[in-house]
Amino acid sequence: MDQRQALASFGALSQETRLQIVRMLVVAGPAGMAAGAIAEKLEVSPSNVSFHLKELEHAGLIAQERESRSIIYSANYDALGELVRFLMEDCCAGHPEICAPAAAVAACCTPLVKENLQ
Repeated sequence: MDQRQALASFGALSQETRLQIVRMLVVAGPAGMAAGAIAEKLEVSPSNVSFHLKELEHAGLIAQERESRSIIYSANYDALGELVRFLMEDCCAGHPEICAPAAAVAACCTPLVKENLQ
């Protein structure tokens, strides 16, 4: 991930509703959630959620998939993992053991681990 993409991701996450949506989708896992369910759970209007989902998708943090008449949104684990890895690059002045807990979190977003979740 380059700095430009990291800034876009952080910009998208710097708004309270969008951060709540991403966290909710991470908890939902690969199955994701319908936009209506997200709006209901956050107690905001569907148009409000739609605006925020569009911003998160534009930043590459979430993905959408049509399922019948619904659009299902899910966290983009690759992008989220890349964002954590971007933060941890060159971490701790050559003492990677300090960053081990954060590195383990970033590793949970790798494709191999995601396959095991499904």
